[in-house]
Amino acid sequence: MKRRPHKIVSVVLLVVLIAGMGMACRIQSLESRNKRWTENTETAGKILTESGKKEAQKQTNGTENDDAAQNAKRVFGDEPAELYARSAVLMDADSGRVLFGKDTDVVRPMASTTKIMTCILALEYLREHPDQTIEVSDQAASQPKVHLGMQKGEVFYIKDLLYSLMLESHNDSAVAVAEGIAGSVEEFAKEMNAKAAEIGCKNTHFITPNGLDAEDEGGVHSTTAEDLAKIMRYCIMTSGEKETFLEVTRTKEYQFQDADRKRTFSCHNHNAFLDMMDGALSGKTGFTAEAGYCYVGSLRRDERTFIVALLACGWPDNKGYKWKDTRRLMEYGLEHYQYRDIDKKMQIPEIKVAGGVDDKKPYQYCLNVPVKIERPAEENSKILMRDGEELRAKLELAKYWNAPLKKGEKIGMLTYYLDGYKVAEYELKNEKAVAKRDFSWCIFWIIKSVML
Repeated sequence: MKRRPHKIVSVVLLVVLIAGMGMACRIQSLESRNKRWTENTETAGKILTESGKKEAQKQTNGTENDDAAQNAKRVFGDEPAELYARSAVLMDADSGRVLFGKDTDVVRPMASTTKIMTCILALEYLREHPDQTIEVSDQAASQPKVHLGMQKGEVFYIKDLLYSLMLESHNDSAVAVAEGIAGSVEEFAKEMNAKAAEIGCKNTHFITPNGLDAEDEGGVHSTTAEDLAKIMRYCIMTSGEKETFLEVTRTKEYQFQDADRKRTFSCHNHNAFLDMMDGALSGKTGFTAEAGYCYVGSLRRDERTFIVALLACGWPDNKGYKWKDTRRLMEYGLEHYQYRDIDKKMQIPEIKVAGGVDDKKPYQYCLNVPVKIERPAEENSKILMRDGEELRAKLELAKYWNAPLKKGEKIGMLTYYLDGYKVAEYELKNEKAVAKRDFSWCIFWIIKSVML
């Protein structure tokens, strides 16, 4: 018992020492509160030669924005050198990344490629109204060729008119569908523009549902090659009606009647690309005097899905230019781009937590806590890349934290970039909980120490 006071004094001194350590660590924590590891780390895809790497850095100037990919496309030297189209895009449908581009952001009219937007909006509407019909108006019946030849007062199922729209590119069917869904062409155009904005289109303005040349107070009916590719990507990859869209656009022949069964109509698919290359998936042609020949199409082979969008690809008598450009771009993608694994072994540094409690190390005030990358189990960890491309990782993680921390809290982000495009993003989470070292904890340890 005589030694008990000395023991108490020792414990008190120990507590003071711990508090002093805590103060020093907390000061360090506060000084470093806003310091973050923000590193552009070369990880998966370290396949760039030194000369190619320097050239890529010179072309992109270290930027991470939507323009970087377009500017970097001349790095490799084997891109398609000559295209008939004035604007063109080759896109990876999985990531939305532009693999090759020519004047991708130049605004141009897009003719009947417009109808892919009309079709997908109609399919999403029919999900709730599968048997919706429309009575043909004067405006619909008076549309110029190419047209179905519907007459004012006739009644059609919207689902049948979609085959007329996409296989034969009938202008009257497009207007009838728009009126049946939104009440008028003008209101339907608002829905088209709203969907374009939702998809991420930056320079698209819809006026008509059929793509005929038009102009209003907002400008001309127009898009860009990149925006058109984004719309096709939505149709075949993202929309809840993507499978139905593919079913409609891949149909070779279709017959239907008006709702009163007075007339029968036959539709033939004019998308020659469907028989041109193995894996051809979907597409839509277009032509007007202002737009020239246009095309947007997709191909899937060996788990890779490519989209090609072409604007102003020749005028009569050069109808075949769009097929030559489409084949050239698709073959370029197939030859040069393969899927590669994202580096799953990237080391994430531990964080330092001030004021925390570790029962195994009760006198240690600053604790090292491991961090894990939160990857969904179903996540595809592969990225479409070619030789000479560099996948970079950006780590955003605060180095110092204050207790308490719950296990699995989001404490940072790991983002992968390829040619300026964000291709993958993961949350960083702490792997263990850290309780706060407070006054009550100190009292508990004093009592525990005295009782021992």
